[in-house]
Amino acid sequence: MTENSVSAGTGSDIRTLAAAALLTYAGGVLLLVGYLLLSVFGAILAVVGGVFGVIWWRKSHGDRVFPRDLSVKSLLILVGVGAVLTVLAMALAA
Repeated sequence: MTENSVSAGTGSDIRTLAAAALLTYAGGVLLLVGYLLLSVFGAILAVVGGVFGVIWWRKSHGDRVFPRDLSVKSLLILVGVGAVLTVLAMALAA
């Protein structure tokens, strides 16, 4: 049986899946917040901000968007960012 050089274990795979879902969710909510604030121009700014956010995420994790061993701290930061953006979008939509 050959060793799997991509996966670091089931826990790591679950954290990577959660990070991918949370990055996608946060990017979408950021787009929504930008649109609610400044219409189409805000949505364009949000896309640019999202791209720079992913670049920052990649640089802070060793030039990988989804590193092999993602820390729980990084995942909790993504949850916090997603929660703040969701609350902001709900406040702007009301």
